[in-house]
Amino acid sequence: MEDLKVAVIGTGHLGAIHSRLWKNNKDASLIGVYDIEEKRKNVIAKELKCKAFAVLDELLSNCDAVTIAVPTVNHFEIAKICIESNIHCFIEKPITDTYAQAKQLIALAKEKNVIIQVGHVERFNPALAALGKYKLNPMFIEAHRLSQFKSRAIDVSVVHDLMIHDIDIMLWLIKSSVDTIDANGVAVITNTPDIANARIKFKNGAVANLTASRISAHPMRKMRIFQPNAYISIDFGNQDVEVFRIVEKEEKTIGKVVPATMLGDLASALKNKNIVYDKPKVKSINAIEEEQKAFIETIKNGTDVAVSAEEAAQALQIAELIAQQIAGFSI
Repeated sequence: MEDLKVAVIGTGHLGAIHSRLWKNNKDASLIGVYDIEEKRKNVIAKELKCKAFAVLDELLSNCDAVTIAVPTVNHFEIAKICIESNIHCFIEKPITDTYAQAKQLIALAKEKNVIIQVGHVERFNPALAALGKYKLNPMFIEAHRLSQFKSRAIDVSVVHDLMIHDIDIMLWLIKSSVDTIDANGVAVITNTPDIANARIKFKNGAVANLTASRISAHPMRKMRIFQPNAYISIDFGNQDVEVFRIVEKEEKTIGKVVPATMLGDLASALKNKNIVYDKPKVKSINAIEEEQKAFIETIKNGTDVAVSAEEAAQALQIAELIAQQIAGFSI
């Protein structure tokens, strides 16, 4: 199969990153970019020596697939046009502005036999990938996603901008349906919540406590996972992972036995068991580049979509429920 002809719609911060990576992708050919802001699209087109399309329809008639990196409020409108033109879509997260819109896109994509992959990039974070050799069965998740304020991301609340990353990972890890949600948040700088916390309980008894802020002096992207006989710490920002497991003394396993005092005074509680510590090697990869590779693989070879529209819609639905509850308690 010849190289996939791709184009990028939206040449802001993320769109420019996608454009540069597509340009360097050996299995794809970047045919051009489109943006309603003439100057912005012309700058990236000149840099990458590709066409700056003046009309969206012309772009769609010349490509097989697109990356959609426009403001969230425009995701549905642009994606709908692309899907109706039988163009495969990589849509930056969140998939759409509303859950109802996401369901419409899913139905249309099925009708047109078009692939949608959504840019929940943390799924491709090498720190998370490093846990592939472990059996994960989270019963409690604690996540903190804090960033400094960035004016480019204020078209949505912190729930839809930042927390949705951890919502997606939470749903991917916990194989159960959501039972209850308790959330609160505050709009400090913008008109929507800039800091939010949600406690999500699942029907299997698992709980996730998620905190997101876009007004932090000290950025942080960390998640801690607790499950029977294991504690796992993931630092998405620094791409670092630590795994502590409790095993029988005679059991052969991955990692090294460490003193029980490493996690406190556990000697008497452990008795005939050991604490095994492992620090998995984290590969140096570009997560967005990996997203693009997965997108190509699905289009060319029919592999499962790495982050499907259905999964993204579920994450968006939970984000909406959190945002609605926060609005009900707004000050």
